[in-house]
Amino acid sequence: MAEPTVAAPEVQPSPMAGRTRHHERSVAPPVDIYETREGLVVLADVPGVAQEALEVRVENNMLTMRGHARHGVQGEVTYREYELVNVFRQFELSEKVDQSRITADLKSGMLTLHLPKAEEAKPRQIEVRVA
Repeated sequence: MAEPTVAAPEVQPSPMAGRTRHHERSVAPPVDIYETREGLVVLADVPGVAQEALEVRVENNMLTMRGHARHGVQGEVTYREYELVNVFRQFELSEKVDQSRITADLKSGMLTLHLPKAEEAKPRQIEVRVA
């Protein structure tokens, strides 16, 4: 899987925007990519992103992850040492990935993507016949 990742889109303030309007920004989440016999496993760190606020899609051989992070506690912030940010990252997929069988799981802020190899890309044992 080649990674000509696309930079996270920064939302630029509109000249019409008021001073009280909050501007969202996105960062590329850190990922680990493992190759197994069956395919690739992508682990992406997406803290604060709930399942309903996460979008994973494949279009034109481009795998896109986009998520909107929110703190789990409702209410007015009185003190904050860190801020959760939205995530955005894209990967270009090769023909060796079976795009129709990609799966995604989210658990404790970790997104796990399984990208199975296409059948023709899987290694196989070739039978040797005796002549």
